[in-house]
Amino acid sequence: MSTATQFIDVTGEGRPPRRIAYLHSPGHRAGAPGLVWLSGFKSDMAGTKAGVLAEWAAEWGAPCLRFDYSGHGQSSGNFKDFTIGDWLAESLACFERLTDGRQVLVGSSMGGWIALLLARALIGRGQGGRLAGMVLIAPAWDMTEELMWKQFTPEIRETLERDGVYYPPSEYGEPYALTKALIEEGRNHLLGGSGFDPGCPVRILQGLRDPDVPWEHAMKLVDLLDVEDVRLTLVKDAEHRLSREGDLAVLRGAIQEFMPQGQKD
Repeated sequence: MSTATQFIDVTGEGRPPRRIAYLHSPGHRAGAPGLVWLSGFKSDMAGTKAGVLAEWAAEWGAPCLRFDYSGHGQSSGNFKDFTIGDWLAESLACFERLTDGRQVLVGSSMGGWIALLLARALIGRGQGGRLAGMVLIAPAWDMTEELMWKQFTPEIRETLERDGVYYPPSEYGEPYALTKALIEEGRNHLLGGSGFDPGCPVRILQGLRDPDVPWEHAMKLVDLLDVEDVRLTLVKDAEHRLSREGDLAVLRGAIQEFMPQGQKD
């Protein structure tokens, strides 16, 4: 398993250039699809679930790619200067430039939304056949609209309109800058309102006690996905992180469905 951080440069679409940090292990098992980790909002590739995924990939000989969005982790940029479109563009660049063959997208929280948007972008580019499957962990799809803007109080909305930024408290660290630009640009990437076929099997893991992404939100995604092979696993006592050992075992099991039959190395 590679432990040396590398970087690629992403430019284009009138946005500032940025250096994206990534870790990649090539794998060696014949027929094994690669794994692409897509982190959550304000999370990075050094998180617990990302590390577990990389270790699992090494045990099974599967390629594994994980990276930090701009403004996250070891990548360049200030978090408040970027939006969903930027993080999607970076994900697409990493996928196209750093992976070969078929891949399983593994997205956590916002990363679940990015995974779905990435699938849509790949299909639009005629590369949908490269997706072997998706595993979505508490997927916060359409989060800027459904889980943020629509849930905000009038006071928060007024602050955003007036100041262009709001600093919500967070249970996961220091308050962060939530910008009006993030909300408005996010509306360019909403999936709700029409069916979406990602062209591959989808596995969704969701905690029933999740205060950030309600389980009902995952149920709506099941209805939205216009593909037959979708499975939703609800974990009764789990919250948002889904990083306890039992939760991680469920994650490993979901990913293993997409691997060739046989024993790990």
